[in-house]
Amino acid sequence: MSKLPARLQPLWPLAKRVHRALSLVLGVLGRRLAPLLGERGLPRSGSTTSAATAAAEPDAVTLHGPAPSPPVERAVPPGMPPRHWAFTTTTRPDVPPVQTLDVRDGTVVGDFAAVITPGRVLDFETSDYWGIAGWQEHPLFLRPRLPAVEHVSGTVAVLATRGGNASYYHYLLDVLPRLEVLRRTVPDVAVDHYYLERSTRYHREILALAGLDGLPRLDVGRERAVRADRLLVPSIPNVGEHTPPWIVDHVRSLLPPADTADKPTRLYVTRGDRRHTRRMESEAELWPLLEARGFARVDPGSMSVRDQVDTFAAAEVVVGVHGAALTNLLFCRPGVRVLHLMAPTYVKHCFYAILDAIPDARYRYVLGEGRTPPPGTELTGVQDDIDLAPEKVLAELDVLLEQ
Repeated sequence: MSKLPARLQPLWPLAKRVHRALSLVLGVLGRRLAPLLGERGLPRSGSTTSAATAAAEPDAVTLHGPAPSPPVERAVPPGMPPRHWAFTTTTRPDVPPVQTLDVRDGTVVGDFAAVITPGRVLDFETSDYWGIAGWQEHPLFLRPRLPAVEHVSGTVAVLATRGGNASYYHYLLDVLPRLEVLRRTVPDVAVDHYYLERSTRYHREILALAGLDGLPRLDVGRERAVRADRLLVPSIPNVGEHTPPWIVDHVRSLLPPADTADKPTRLYVTRGDRRHTRRMESEAELWPLLEARGFARVDPGSMSVRDQVDTFAAAEVVVGVHGAALTNLLFCRPGVRVLHLMAPTYVKHCFYAILDAIPDARYRYVLGEGRTPPPGTELTGVQDDIDLAPEKVLAELDVLLEQ
């Protein structure tokens, strides 16, 4: 996920490398100065796992659970080119255990919800961030000190996490499932406040539809730090975007369709026509051909969450450009068929992982033209547009429908 403006998206790989290097360098300085800044000082160290965090501070930190998650094994999906390494390397993903970190006098910081113990340790497992090699590169260390720390009495549960403030995908698949992790691991706990993002229309609509809009909430902000008497931090169950099947089942149960009557059964999910936004470059030529085959063009970002759920629940066939709008595949009926369009510089398994949990769903991917990174390299074309000939899309669609 990139926060750069569209015109600057080609600079993202360089910006990410600079971001990581600055975090490393500034973090060394910040940790040395931390003792001089009191409670606003940065964490003095970090731990890779929550188990290590709890073991290091047994008087202040407890780990509830952990309950091992059932293993996940997936076949390599069909697509062109076949057996792309982004799929062959994710057939047996590591699935994190379901557990909750319980921290006395714990602190949560920012919209990425970094978790700090009273011993000034950053728990990296619950403070996960994209594309970094370890806790030393966490963006928390880009700042010279913490925001002013606000003390909140009672028990605070952290549901916010990286990406949840700005991504429909991460809100549905990272934020919401943390509440279920909390319920499974600390079932009888009384929570006074939830550290939970609710700033956008879709945040509020999702919570209302799921019956969660009445949760007592603390606002999330980039410049906010909250220290609680007791901080409960559920594990992030969708690390690596591998989406264990229980998450799909859980979100589907929270957001069932209401009215699928008169909804189209064939969808083309557009990304619009702005450059460097993963747009389909040939959409002007492709769309009339799809329309002739009975497709309706939809832009889920312009729809209410209720309408998105119902529209995708009615779909029998979906052709979609890679993007957060395809998160709505969560709500598709059993047997749905999906053609996933991607650039070769940004091939992602996340939507296949969702469909793998829906009975009898059929998935196929097709990649555009252009530079093909070698196996195992970082795929950094986050917002690269997709160069695909319309006839190739139609040919792959025919193959999908014949599966």
